[in-house]
Amino acid sequence: MGELRLEELSARNIVAANNLSLKPGQEQFIAPVSYSAGASVINPATSWQRVVLLDGQVAGFIHGNFDPESDHEEFRACIWRINVDATAQGQGVGKFAADALAEEARARGFEQITVIWEPGEEGPEAFFHRLGFSDIGQTQYGEVIGALKL
Repeated sequence: MGELRLEELSARNIVAANNLSLKPGQEQFIAPVSYSAGASVINPATSWQRVVLLDGQVAGFIHGNFDPESDHEEFRACIWRINVDATAQGQGVGKFAADALAEEARARGFEQITVIWEPGEEGPEAFFHRLGFSDIGQTQYGEVIGALKL
């Protein structure tokens, strides 16, 4: 495995983040990074966005949200979006990103992080379960809500 490090999402790396590729079948589960970039403009106080560099190249992106005042418990400390380039999947990039978000949540005093995913054969469910997330419910749209105790 190569060297992994985090960098804040910025004008310098957003093009590379937007160009992360997906494996066939994954596109239905992930929206472009630019959607997340827009969210940070709307909620800059709660948004946490990082790219993951693998050997100096953008290989992943994670968008977290930290809002202890949210009316919805699943949005207080959560992974809002995580993308890993098709060529980097299976190399620890996603786990590294999720672990970094979990550490940030701990530092902010949260006791769990959550994530919401759409079930499906090519979806991220197995990945989140490997990280230790447990299914705790469903959204009104049938998406799975997962939680990881910190």
